[in-house]
Amino acid sequence: MSEQRYRWKGSELREQAAVIDGKQSPTKVLVNATYLHSYFREWVKGNIWIHGDRIVYAGDRLPDRVDPSCETVDCRGYVLVPGYMEPHVHPFQLYNPHSFAYYAALYGTTTLVNDNLFLLLQLKDEQSLLFLQKMNALPTSMYWWCRFDGQTELEREEETLSNARIKWWLDQESVLQGGELTSWPKVIGGDDIILYWMQEAKRRRRKIEGHFPGASEKTLVKMALFGADGDHEAMTGKEVRLRLWHGYTVTLRHSSIRPDLPVLLEEMKALGLERYDQCLLTTDGSPPSFYEHGVIDRLIRMAIEHGVPVIDAYAMATINVARHYGIEHLHGSIATGRIAHINFLRSAHDPTPVQVLAKGQWVKREGEEPSIWPAPDWGQLGLGSLLLSWEIDGDDLQVSMPMGLRMENAVILKPYSVSIDTTRDHLGHDHDECFLVLLDRRGRWRVNTMLKGFATALGGLASSYSNTGDLLLIGKHKEDMMLAFRRMKELGGGIVLAERGNVVFELPLPLAGMVSPLEMRTLIAEERAFVRLMRERGYRFEDPVYSLFFLQSTHLPYVRITQRGIYDVMHKTVLFPSIMR
Repeated sequence: MSEQRYRWKGSELREQAAVIDGKQSPTKVLVNATYLHSYFREWVKGNIWIHGDRIVYAGDRLPDRVDPSCETVDCRGYVLVPGYMEPHVHPFQLYNPHSFAYYAALYGTTTLVNDNLFLLLQLKDEQSLLFLQKMNALPTSMYWWCRFDGQTELEREEETLSNARIKWWLDQESVLQGGELTSWPKVIGGDDIILYWMQEAKRRRRKIEGHFPGASEKTLVKMALFGADGDHEAMTGKEVRLRLWHGYTVTLRHSSIRPDLPVLLEEMKALGLERYDQCLLTTDGSPPSFYEHGVIDRLIRMAIEHGVPVIDAYAMATINVARHYGIEHLHGSIATGRIAHINFLRSAHDPTPVQVLAKGQWVKREGEEPSIWPAPDWGQLGLGSLLLSWEIDGDDLQVSMPMGLRMENAVILKPYSVSIDTTRDHLGHDHDECFLVLLDRRGRWRVNTMLKGFATALGGLASSYSNTGDLLLIGKHKEDMMLAFRRMKELGGGIVLAERGNVVFELPLPLAGMVSPLEMRTLIAEERAFVRLMRERGYRFEDPVYSLFFLQSTHLPYVRITQRGIYDVMHKTVLFPSIMR
């Protein structure tokens, strides 16, 4: 059953009411519980009755009828809080929504609001519908966004982002918001199509999530007038204050490339911002290794350590999120009628749970090995291996462009004039320039340039992991680049490093060439190995995974390599078009 605004059938509601009347037994009773009451904003004692996936009562009473099949849990020694909510998930960062949801649940994050960009670009709508249904059947609650842009310049944008598709997505009951609005400059500049979709989202009572890094007050005001409800791009306390001043919900971010939360909290405190009712927390879709020590629980801990009152810290990850998205009747509190997402803590100051209930099911029990959720049939969902029926040769790697891309940091690219000889098959290791090729995954076109600042001693890298799923080749040695490509092709997609004629690393990504079916702990180890190898070869920024993903992303300055060619983000023009093969 898909996650709905009101999700229980009439017959189920009658059963739940029968539990209150003592005519039917609950399925679980949590007795002697000390739990966070999100409305009184205090710790209370009582008993919690659960029937199926719903809290049917929370208070002083015990049920009149308890069948032998009902599980009674003595909660002495624990502190109970609502399951945590991650409001801004990019669930295709090498991992997939299924594996991330399971892993997040082990750390108490049982509700996820997910980016749909991957589904929009890689699947047909009927496949996406089946995908949403499979994900909503998990013990966690899975909600979604509806993107209004592809975050890059797309070859056939009018088909991928048609009016009919956007409205179809907005009509899905598990979609809670439009955005994130990486295309806000188009809206400011007069793009009435996106503005119309924003209006359609608001008409359906969906929220609009902004993406406004460094935005001026004038921009924030205009976007609020157009319908933006929240933003996660504040990078200073002053930027948090400005957004709050104009009525935004502000999601405080701590991610692999923007680990901002401690600074934000300290600067907010210095500005006298001591109310957190309009603040949420997010990890902003970081790569696997970022989550080695937790998900939203880690951010709650950080908030408490930086002086946020304990109940406010939990509210930012629970009731505030539910209230913002209009799903407070289902989530965010331990109260009558809510979905039974409950975390069992040893202490209110230790937000990592030792036991977790999700939709009334145990997903983590103290002293027991957690059970693995059965994986879906990925092929049935349209996520098979990447099948490439074409090859590359030396001509595909020829660079004649006088301009290259220079990395300022992990994600910002500026143009630079290429002065080295790019006709050679090998580049020296005494500088940080590499060949860079973007290849259409269907083999129809290519874009060739140079990338400065990525590595000094990289033989060849091939990646089918990218913003659009097109193929990236980077390296100093063309033979190694072609070897890496061939091995990636054999794997059905992935990230491959080759050096001196040998493959030195491979991470298969057999789900559409973009994501892995591996469970998160295994994937964390694999990603750490990749990062270590890249650092040994001269990568010097925070996150090589995000660097690969953002090479095409036109919501970031200043130039990008896209399906249409080298693109000037600031002037919105193609500088050098893609070449047909």
